[in-house]
Amino acid sequence: MLDHTIFDPRAIDAETAELNEQLEALLADAPSVSETPVEETRRAREEGRGPAGPVVLSEMAEERVIEGPGGPLTLRTFVPQSPKGVYLHIHGGGWVLGRAHLQDPRNEDIARGLSAAVVSVDYRLAPEHPYPAALDDCEAAAVWVAENMRAEFGADKLVIGGESAGGHLSATTLLRMRDRHGFSGFEGANLVYGVYDLGMTPSQRSWGERNLVLNTSIMDWFYDQFVPKDIRRRPEVSPLYAELSGLARALFTVGTLDPLLDDTLFMYQRWIAAGNPAELAVYPGGAHGFDGHATKMAERARLKMNEFIEGCLGQ
Repeated sequence: MLDHTIFDPRAIDAETAELNEQLEALLADAPSVSETPVEETRRAREEGRGPAGPVVLSEMAEERVIEGPGGPLTLRTFVPQSPKGVYLHIHGGGWVLGRAHLQDPRNEDIARGLSAAVVSVDYRLAPEHPYPAALDDCEAAAVWVAENMRAEFGADKLVIGGESAGGHLSATTLLRMRDRHGFSGFEGANLVYGVYDLGMTPSQRSWGERNLVLNTSIMDWFYDQFVPKDIRRRPEVSPLYAELSGLARALFTVGTLDPLLDDTLFMYQRWIAAGNPAELAVYPGGAHGFDGHATKMAERARLKMNEFIEGCLGQ
């Protein structure tokens, strides 16, 4: 049973509280993503001018191109010697921002530390490519990995995962692989503060304008770039409303100060109610993206994810 005391503000450790204060001050002085041209936000991130700082590229990373539904689709791969399985990674960024190469340090850590081949999908972004382009690309990547992982990587165990919009795309990919391809071979799903109701859960809708990476207005703006309002709660768009039986075991991760808190809490309950094994990890005071920072709590969260992935790969 989930301990209610983790939601008490007194459960937030001093290091996390200080980080949140710094984040809020930094974002208060920066133009909102919803008020900045998409091209400028993307360019700033590539030039290291975004809140995440300089881009760090991995020498381990290699890119390969497969045929995608909209043309060539790039997969960024990290392949250690004798991988024990494949981790199919889908990055976040509200379906509008982000690229596979911006996750190089974390993906290299997973590849080296877990002896897993990591395949990260450079899917098409909105608003240039709105729904369902990102879902189509992630499905195509999953099909390719499922069909080729033994020949390409010498592995036969597959885990999927992603953060934020990447959590959404991981869940929808699981559903598409089950429903369109009869594939239920995923060993696990690492679903990190994902978006599962694009019509907005209560925590999204009631969050307001406090900006800890996300707020209600920013989320609404992302949705406007990605998908029309009238279809946002269809099961194929918002997996919270989908039939969820026969899916992989999952680890759901979220912080208590994330507007997407309800998405994880609700999806975890629906996941286990559908008969799928799942774990829930909730971190006091964690803001959206908290696991990407250099705090002790973030380190614990990354370690738990690594242990989950390892367990799914049978290590």
